Amino acid sequence: MNLAELQKKLLAAARSNPPDEHVPYAFEKRITAIIAARSAADHWVAWTRGWWRAAASCVAVAVACGVFSLFTPVTTDNSNDLSQDFENTLLASVDQPDVAP
Repeated sequence: MNLAELQKKLLAAARSNPPDEHVPYAFEKRITAIIAARSAADHWVAWTRGWWRAAASCVAVAVACGVFSLFTPVTTDNSNDLSQDFENTLLASVDQPDVAP
């Protein structure tokens, strides 16, 4: 492909289409000035915002768990005490007498 000829064709096509009147004067210069004025993206800002959102959601979950534990009725029935069942299961072998074979 001949680049010089391609460039001539593209320039001829661009010259045959006049600019649209709906585009404001010096629009492209204003846009490029805005882009140049922006500072480089600071990645720490994004991380900081994410950590603060995570902290806020953790506080909300902690408050919800606290409210749930305050308003949950306390039962006095110890028949289904998991801690006692667990301890009895673990100490079952210790409680048995040593029998010589």
